[in-house]
Amino acid sequence: MAKASAANSGPGGKTGVRIVVCGEKGTGKSSLIVTAAADTFPANVPPVLPPTRLPEDFYPDRVPITIIDTPSSVEDRGKLGEELRRADAVVLTYACDRPETLDELSTFWLPELRRLEVKVPVIVVGCKLDLRDENQQVLESVCSGEGMSLEVPEVFYYAQKAVLHPTGPLFDQESQALKPRCVRALKRIFILCDHDRDGALSDAELNDFQVKCFNSPLQPSEIVGVKRVVQEKLREGVNERGLTLAGFLFLHALFIEKGRLETTWTVLRKFGYNNDIKLADELIPYSAFKRAPDQSVELTNEAIDFLKGIFELFDADDDNSLRPIEVEDLFSTAPECPWDEAPYKDAAEKTALGGLSLDGFLSEWALMTLLDPARSVENLIYIGYPGDPSSAIRVTRKRRIDRKKQQAERNVFQCFVFGPKKAGKSVLLNSFLGRPFSDNYTPTTDERYAVNVVDQPGGTKKTVVLREIPEEAVAKLLSNKDSLAACDIAVFVHDSSDESSWKRATELLVEVASYGEDTGFEVPCLIVAAKDDLDSFAMAIQDSTRVSQDMGIEAPIPVSSKLGDFNIIFRRIVQAAEHPHLSIPETEAGRTRKQYHRLINRSLMIVSGAAVTIVGLAAYRVYLARKNSSSS
Repeated sequence: MAKASAANSGPGGKTGVRIVVCGEKGTGKSSLIVTAAADTFPANVPPVLPPTRLPEDFYPDRVPITIIDTPSSVEDRGKLGEELRRADAVVLTYACDRPETLDELSTFWLPELRRLEVKVPVIVVGCKLDLRDENQQVLESVCSGEGMSLEVPEVFYYAQKAVLHPTGPLFDQESQALKPRCVRALKRIFILCDHDRDGALSDAELNDFQVKCFNSPLQPSEIVGVKRVVQEKLREGVNERGLTLAGFLFLHALFIEKGRLETTWTVLRKFGYNNDIKLADELIPYSAFKRAPDQSVELTNEAIDFLKGIFELFDADDDNSLRPIEVEDLFSTAPECPWDEAPYKDAAEKTALGGLSLDGFLSEWALMTLLDPARSVENLIYIGYPGDPSSAIRVTRKRRIDRKKQQAERNVFQCFVFGPKKAGKSVLLNSFLGRPFSDNYTPTTDERYAVNVVDQPGGTKKTVVLREIPEEAVAKLLSNKDSLAACDIAVFVHDSSDESSWKRATELLVEVASYGEDTGFEVPCLIVAAKDDLDSFAMAIQDSTRVSQDMGIEAPIPVSSKLGDFNIIFRRIVQAAEHPHLSIPETEAGRTRKQYHRLINRSLMIVSGAAVTIVGLAAYRVYLARKNSSSS
């Protein structure tokens, strides 16, 4: 979809503001609109006006306004709802000479806005002030926080301002403080402007900041004045080096308290933030993430080196791990820590004190880049990645090409973990993260991820992402034709002491293998015989040997979390993923299909060979005929 050019858009990218005026009949809606547009009070106005447009030069933000008048009758409530849902702001009117219309605001109009889920700024306006009885009540405060002593043109100015420079994302009215996301964004901006990294903005840095955001320098006397205002209210806001972060935040809180929200919004937008106080979409290189279903996204060496430096920088106690408070500090310039919720929370191995080692830290980044590369790059920018954002990631080769070349060239492998309930899938993931075995069984109802680094012989490291698929989620997974495209290897876990568990695991193996054959996304598969410390069921060896031989994959790998011998399976997962042409199971249907295709190809070769012979013989006969005719 084409986007409006920046030259034609106002603050926040808005190309226009749509303001809907509503209220009880006879409260002055239409007169308010005409007076604002014509700057004169009309003698006669129609019951409902057509849309009224105020040109872009009407107010300082230079964004045109369309004002929508609305009917008040009950039969027109459907149309009113449609207009309110399309509104950028709402102006509610009541008549100062009719107190009952003021009551209607709380008994009908505000509840109606909530019912319609209209979540836009609301300006309440008392009209006909000159007609009121001096003893009648006048509303002195409104929903948007603006005062009521407004001239008519100011009504729509403040409505527009509430849309273009909203208070909600920046300031908490109850606590009278900047909201956390606003603080985090301003902290990032402060750090970007603190060129010498001394924790304060010098006079020169303050001036550079002013020029960047407002296209005009500060005079030395103005800089002195700014710092004096801060220091009088907040002693720690200024030190011998200049304006501190505390002082920078205080200034913006002061601007907002004084109604100068446009100042803070101008700063945020100059540094790429949108109305949600997140980086605008145009700063994220989405085109760099375009990929086929069987391609994945990884961090480049450049990005990994940057993250290693960041790890060292925020490891304040030099214990080679990032404690939770250090991780929070690292992401204090992002809207929030991206790893506080699933699927990233608890997805990496933790130290005894709940911290992340360097491998655990890089593993979390690898998982986020695999699942949501845009979010990964966005957070790299928040924490100060200095290069072109597109240089931080790379798209891997297609898995189909890997199979043809018999070698995978990616550094991050995704392993799907299948198996029936109580087979040991979760135990496998927990063991991968170095967590102790527990006899307590908690069924997994949602997909879960575990990511870690696997050391290979020769000192190489590969990152493996285990994705646990609950048994009841398999059907939904396989309803998507590309569901196996992102899978480098699949593991099928069964309880080696339970024959029914083995049978269900083999059913899942055949189901997944068949789906891979049908869709063209065949994947290497391994069978894991969990709970090897228990006695195997009768015929276990014979059954597993038969299935392995029939499907052309290796025999089940025995493991036991109690005996702590899981490491072998993780190395086997990497080895199988690195050689994707091996360990691919073949079902009976798939084998029949391949034999059929081989037969067809052989038949075509025979037919084409015979055709060549016939064509060659015919050509020779033509040659002889021409030769005989020329010699006669």
